[in-house]
Amino acid sequence: MEIYQATLKDLDEIANLFNSYRIFYQQHSDLEGAKAFLKDRIENKQSIIFVAKDNDIYLGFTQLYPTFSSVSMKRAWILNDLYVEKTARKQGIGELLLQKAKQYANETNAKSLSLCTAHDNKTAQRLYEKNGYIRDEQYYHYNLRINN
Repeated sequence: MEIYQATLKDLDEIANLFNSYRIFYQQHSDLEGAKAFLKDRIENKQSIIFVAKDNDIYLGFTQLYPTFSSVSMKRAWILNDLYVEKTARKQGIGELLLQKAKQYANETNAKSLSLCTAHDNKTAQRLYEKNGYIRDEQYYHYNLRINN
């Protein structure tokens, strides 16, 4: 098993994973759209994508987006996406991807690594808490939808 930062050479395979991830969140399949979206992120260095691969089979990915903390004047990362193929779950792949994200956040001297998940995604919540993530009970988070 190897976990590494994806490049354009991984695009076709991570697009397949990303499409499956979006379907998991009740979005319509759009493989070409997924590929174009990820290509843009990689080419423009707008996100960091780590993939889990075993014997040339892509099993999962996580995608980090950069942000900054004004108060601490430091970089922060948003772990926006984490997905493991259904057939590869319960093998520790999600945990390995979380560890890689944490390592990268440390290497980039980040203040924090944050994420959010659905209220009913208990499996993911257990994984995050097992890996040291603390549920925010202090702040409310708000979103303003601009477009669908």
